[in-house]
Amino acid sequence: MVQPADILTSNTSQNDMKRESGGQVVWITGLSGAGKSTLAEELVAKLRGIGQSVVLLDGDELREVFGAAANNSQNHGREGRLALAMQYARLCRMLAAQGQTVVIGTISLFREVHEWNRAHLPGYFEVYLKVPVEELRRRDPKGIYRRFDAGELHNVAGLDLVIDEPLEADCLVEFDPERSSQSLADYLVKQIHRRNIV
Repeated sequence: MVQPADILTSNTSQNDMKRESGGQVVWITGLSGAGKSTLAEELVAKLRGIGQSVVLLDGDELREVFGAAANNSQNHGREGRLALAMQYARLCRMLAAQGQTVVIGTISLFREVHEWNRAHLPGYFEVYLKVPVEELRRRDPKGIYRRFDAGELHNVAGLDLVIDEPLEADCLVEFDPERSSQSLADYLVKQIHRRNIV
């Protein structure tokens, strides 16, 4: 069950996989507009600032890389999204196997993906940004929720497309309007470092 915490709930003991390659994957997930890309960029900047070799991956950019954006209607349903999410996960594994720290921001809210990641990705650290739909509608940086309400979009995750909320996120982030992405990134750096030295 998703823990009803007021601020942050961290569960760093969930994944004790040995990172023989030296690589690791930080998987930041949440609905559209939750702040995944902003947090990923902040986290990458901080990790690079302490000397880590980091690769930043963004779900929207990866859709273009894998050709999904060009065929949007066929790739926005559950089956297409799940297939894309698995491609993202395998790319993360390939990069982490080469010793890279991979930070990815993606919706990819499928139980199958979360379970596969935990079993196959080295140093897997899952961050779930849990933001109320009302707040997401208010932000709506890409106009997705507005277009859904106007009947222009379908298969919107969290609305007419059912999602699987992570059950074992290493860090569950409940919405807090007072918390900045910078402070959250600082917190994650500490949690990741703590998990790596335990």
